[in-house]
Amino acid sequence: MQVFRALWAYRGFILGSVKREFQSKYRNSVLGAAWNILNPLSMIVVYTVIFSEVMKARLPQVEGAYAFSIYLCAGLLTWGLFAEIANSATNMFVANANLLKKLSFPRLCLPVIVVSNALLNFAIVFGLFVIFLVISGNFPGLAFAAMVPLLALQVAFAIGLGITLGMLNVFFRDVGQFFGIFLTFWFWLTPVVYPLSILPAEGQAYMRWNPMFRLITAYHEVLVYGRWPNWYSLWPVAVLSVLLCAYGLYLFRRRAGEMVDEL
Repeated sequence: MQVFRALWAYRGFILGSVKREFQSKYRNSVLGAAWNILNPLSMIVVYTVIFSEVMKARLPQVEGAYAFSIYLCAGLLTWGLFAEIANSATNMFVANANLLKKLSFPRLCLPVIVVSNALLNFAIVFGLFVIFLVISGNFPGLAFAAMVPLLALQVAFAIGLGITLGMLNVFFRDVGQFFGIFLTFWFWLTPVVYPLSILPAEGQAYMRWNPMFRLITAYHEVLVYGRWPNWYSLWPVAVLSVLLCAYGLYLFRRRAGEMVDEL
């Protein structure tokens, strides 16, 4: 409870940091924040045109010209949220070394800032995707409400992993470099841009050990097939998220004093 009170007391610092980060991305740009709309919009258009119209890609047992484009966008957008939070959190203590040395503030403000920045970027992109779903007649209906707990679970998993790796990265800088490479392999080992059905039976069996496979599959269930996800399949991700958050906070509290000296 004391942690939440401290974060609330520094809410101005958090909101100011999020605002500065958002504005700095497009400083000295003619179009400014409009790029936040143009970039994802162009991605959605490209995927739709190339995969739906040019390649005529189709999903097994799914009708509709835009099914594969929706499958791609659903996977890529949600994976992008996970990757941004986990990667930024892994490097947040090192990247803010000067801030940590010069200012006194609750260190847990940094994970909150990382998550807030990622969710802001995701909200803009995903909002455009939802508009596309509505216009194309592919909005999933009531099942869309499942997005709220799914996103909460994914954010918890990503930030728990990020804080844990972020603390390790302070003392072993190779962790951040390795995780960037690992994320690339992890992406291609998760059925984000390809359906699970193209893998051999043995490969499909190994997928159950991939927590992001379970999350991405849940998103596909909602956004592609318009049905509620299999909540039972997500319990390992929930347990892993709790363990990572708990261990990350344990490392943080145990090593917070040494962290500033190491930086």
